[in-house]
Amino acid sequence: MLLTDTILGRTTLNVLKTLLRCLVCWWVLSVPTLVNAAVETAAKPDEVWLVVDTRDLVLTVMRQDKSLKVFDNIAIGSNGPTWQKRQRDQKTPLGDFTITEIRKSNNFRIFMAIDYPNRDHVERARAENRIDGAEYAALRYALDRGDAPPQNTSLGGHLGIHGVGKGSAEIHQSVNWTDGCIALSNEQLEELKEYVGVGTRVKVH
Repeated sequence: MLLTDTILGRTTLNVLKTLLRCLVCWWVLSVPTLVNAAVETAAKPDEVWLVVDTRDLVLTVMRQDKSLKVFDNIAIGSNGPTWQKRQRDQKTPLGDFTITEIRKSNNFRIFMAIDYPNRDHVERARAENRIDGAEYAALRYALDRGDAPPQNTSLGGHLGIHGVGKGSAEIHQSVNWTDGCIALSNEQLEELKEYVGVGTRVKVH
């Protein structure tokens, strides 16, 4: 065997040993991080979240699997709920959302914005050819950056939970009247705001 072959063999072996040590170090450092991430994504014992029943028109405040407060006779989009929300269709999107902003509103007293269209709705719309490549790219770009998704695409936007505001309480009690949002009476909304904040999960079914 040539000397050069021996040297090359030893060099290769040393490189492999170094790579192996690096992999071991990566594993040792990464496992706690992965475990912590899993713990953080688990349901928190005191987490409060909302369930919106679009059939019975009820919004329930939950703590894990226990009901804290029930608001009945809410209103949704005038054309009902849907998994295939479109701009100006006056339908309320179904799915899992998060409250992203809570602000005062001249029209509705308080507006609790939700993260529609979120990643689930964007991917579903693309798979069903309800948005084109340009809209999909714009939506994914924002979502991947952690930004609010564009609200002016064909999927619609500007949705959330709000009150009747200066509108008619009588109409609110009689029909679904919103453009896709979830509406409560002004009194219900004032009570609801004490339970929620930015980051509160909202399940609409």
